[in-house]
Amino acid sequence: MKRKLTFREDGTFKIVQFSDTELLDEFDYDPETPEYDAATLSTMETIILTEQPDLVVFAGDVIASNRAKDPIKSMRDAVSVVERLGVSWAAVFGNHDSEGVVPRKAMHEEQLKHPYNVALADPEDVSGAGNYVLTVTDESGKPAAAHYFLDSGDYPAHGSRVGGYAWIRRDQIDWYTKQSRELTLHNGGKPLPALAFFHIPLPEYNEVWDFHVCRGYRYDGYCASPQINSGFFTAMVEMGDVMGTFVGHDHANDFVGELHGIKLCYGRSTRYVSFIDGVRNDRMPVGARVIQLKAGERKFDTWIRDFEGNVVLEQPEHLPEGRKA
Repeated sequence: MKRKLTFREDGTFKIVQFSDTELLDEFDYDPETPEYDAATLSTMETIILTEQPDLVVFAGDVIASNRAKDPIKSMRDAVSVVERLGVSWAAVFGNHDSEGVVPRKAMHEEQLKHPYNVALADPEDVSGAGNYVLTVTDESGKPAAAHYFLDSGDYPAHGSRVGGYAWIRRDQIDWYTKQSRELTLHNGGKPLPALAFFHIPLPEYNEVWDFHVCRGYRYDGYCASPQINSGFFTAMVEMGDVMGTFVGHDHANDFVGELHGIKLCYGRSTRYVSFIDGVRNDRMPVGARVIQLKAGERKFDTWIRDFEGNVVLEQPEHLPEGRKA
């Protein structure tokens, strides 16, 4: 039986989001890989012991499968710290998780085998692997918050007229709205406070940075979102439940901005080496994003915890500059 997620006695629920851990194995061509992997796992342990979260979320690119001899072993290594520390966890998958010999559906099935994993099996006839919703119950046992996990895919199908990265599909959006509607109904017609986790940022991440006040960094210069806007953000606005979305993918971005009542949040890359515009750059300390909910409140707090255990509560303000050429 899956472990239940519940608010603590003080009414809080804390999540640690690890992004782009990209664990490898001995097959990788980089001789420094073992050192980076060990440092990444150490970072994860430091942050978990410091924050004592109720849930750990791997926000995609858990492994770098195209550079791994055994992707399943790499997956097990990536979650080994969380399992050893006995913390509930769940994952969505990114573009690098299924570039190797193991398909993403098999990766999702693998996570379900772990004792402390709380993810759910995929719904039938829904695109991707790793679409599920988890609820967090209050002291009375009633659902008081929801977490949506969606597969943002990897790349468009071979022969597609569209390049770049994949997008959340229409049937996934229909699945989300159905789940949201049912939870709202069971909550007396009031949308249940919710968060959404997926790997690849929506096009709206560029919009919020270009035209609204944000806090944090966009060192990558542009959010690597899909070239197609499939309407998932619109669906979330219409349903009225999701308070914030959380992604990874761009290792040198960690900003937060609010658009139409939804906070669009990046994690902080957890992989011990980061890249900016394809060039190695370590000026952004690796770490994790922390999210804390309060039962009965329609809001959340969030901050960054870095690899040394330092907390970053306030980040620099970025004023809108408009769309750049």
